[in-house]
Amino acid sequence: MDVSEASQGLGDPKLLEVIDKLVELNIGDSVNLPQVALYFSKTIEEGLNNPLAFGCWRSIKVPPQYLHAVHEAMGIGTSTLGAQKSFSDDVLKIEVAGPDQQHLSVVDVPGIFRKVTEGVTTSMDIKNVRNMVDGYMANERSVILAVIPANVDIATQEILDMAHVHDPKGQRTLGVLTKPDLVDKGAEGNVLDLMRGITHKLNLGWSMVKNPGQKDLQLGDSFDRHAMEATFFKYEAPWSALESDRVGVDSLRLRLVELLTEIVRREFNHVKYDVGQQLQKCQKGLTAMGASRETQAQQHRYLLDLATRFQHITAKASDAHYEDFDATDSQTSLRLATAVVHRNEDFNNDLWRFGHTMAFKDLAIPDDDKSDSDAASQGSYDAGDMVDTRRYPSTCSELEEIVSNEQVPKVSDADIMAWLEKVYRKARGFEMGTFHSHLMPYMWKQQSSKWEQLALGYTSDIVSITHDYICDLLGEICGDDRVRTGLLSVLMEQLTDRYKRAIKQTEFIFKVECTPLTNNHYFADNLEKCNRQRAKALIEDHAFETEEHGQVVRISDLDHTFSMSNVANNVQRLHDILKSYYKVAYKRFADNVCMQAADFHLVRGPDTAVKVFSPAFVSDLTPKQLERIAGEDAVTKRKRADLTRQLENLKKAKNLLVAV
Repeated sequence: MDVSEASQGLGDPKLLEVIDKLVELNIGDSVNLPQVALYFSKTIEEGLNNPLAFGCWRSIKVPPQYLHAVHEAMGIGTSTLGAQKSFSDDVLKIEVAGPDQQHLSVVDVPGIFRKVTEGVTTSMDIKNVRNMVDGYMANERSVILAVIPANVDIATQEILDMAHVHDPKGQRTLGVLTKPDLVDKGAEGNVLDLMRGITHKLNLGWSMVKNPGQKDLQLGDSFDRHAMEATFFKYEAPWSALESDRVGVDSLRLRLVELLTEIVRREFNHVKYDVGQQLQKCQKGLTAMGASRETQAQQHRYLLDLATRFQHITAKASDAHYEDFDATDSQTSLRLATAVVHRNEDFNNDLWRFGHTMAFKDLAIPDDDKSDSDAASQGSYDAGDMVDTRRYPSTCSELEEIVSNEQVPKVSDADIMAWLEKVYRKARGFEMGTFHSHLMPYMWKQQSSKWEQLALGYTSDIVSITHDYICDLLGEICGDDRVRTGLLSVLMEQLTDRYKRAIKQTEFIFKVECTPLTNNHYFADNLEKCNRQRAKALIEDHAFETEEHGQVVRISDLDHTFSMSNVANNVQRLHDILKSYYKVAYKRFADNVCMQAADFHLVRGPDTAVKVFSPAFVSDLTPKQLERIAGEDAVTKRKRADLTRQLENLKKAKNLLVAV
């Protein structure tokens, strides 16, 4: 049967037409589409004269004015700066329509070349063409149509090596040999072995065509390209011995239609799935960008929505309700209440363990003063003589001038009783059985001197926790880096003000605590407990066991037990008062700092740092601030336009695919 007759009715025009429409919609930029891609070795001078160019299988005469317009649109040629560009990633589509035309589309990819032609190509062109070829070959839904002159050594053809990289099993590579009339005498056998699959076998096999020469093309419309080719392969030995379905442009076109139809049928559902996935991805991209922000009203609405969502999430985070915000699973910084509570516990433990300058006599943490984190905290301070007051170092350079980064020494192992006696002896007056009232404030100031740095370290950590929360939450709800940066720039002044207030409140609380004063009855209870414990310890030193009454003490020994000099008695009383007051004061100080400095100014107060970015804040922004923060720059506008265009095309593509 004649090839032209066999070609009638083959293929699936409806499916192929759908794929062509997908190409027109630029779906191939995001989804691999079934296609035939043409690759051949050529010199740049051959240009558009290759008869296989554009998949129309005939020489195409493009009027010069059209070529000039094409070059202009694709940016090909010499720019105003003198730069030469010979290739473009854009695709020029030439459609040949008619009642006798077979439905077939072929992508003509620039041929690989290695040498630069001065004034025509550059070394960058070589790289760009190679990348372009690799990009098309990587599409696993494409047929690699490798066109090679028959009169060259097949082993030297780089295009076959590249095809082998992307199609190592040769399942989608079809070889095409050209210029059989130029094969040297005696070399025909090697070419025939190639055509018959004896050497360099490809699963799709090899075809051969004979293109018209330059003289043939100059004959114009009187030249019959197909008749010339048919005559050549019918009478010219040894090519006349080749199977008819492997020679000639008509048979090659038929073969390509069959291959393309087969691929389209096989991959159609996969293409439909990929289009759906890209559609979802594109929709998510547009959603992440938010609504368009060209006008002042749009900018205001956009920021208002952000602020409302920010405050909604913050209200939940302040009460440790994280279940409605999935980002808290991976971003621990967004668990605001939890981070603050843990730091509160650490601060309380630090004050008890490291807050006093010298260790009290027989000082041990009571059971009700211990916390779950105390054992873990203990391990953090085993090495060295200094203690870090910070647990959450600041990552924001703007906070460095606000926060504290000090260290404090560990509790001294010096004898506190000896120190108290030394201070007492230097300051004793004519008091009888007591001590001067100024001694207690002085000793208290010395014993609690590390409180300020511990407290400032704690508040600095809450500042860091709060600031990280604000920055990270903005990062989660706002996908535009420019908006996020602009917001933080405007917010920073008010945030810094809240941070400074918290620091100043901490300093104020410490200043108040420098003067010992309490009405808490636990002070008297603690003092009485110290007296009982000391008496008990002294009595136990003189106790002995009896069979009848167990442990007893002679009354006569009690005189010796409580015998103490005036100095020793006053020193002991100073110690017990200082110790008893410390137990009361450190809890009060810890609570005041946590509540007044951290919680009130930073976390849950009426005007805290986390409440700055609010609808009220957005309403107070000036038009210039709105534009600077939420206005879209040229890059964002282009990105939005590209995504919008891509989304429209993907929707059209989905409708086309569903309709089949």
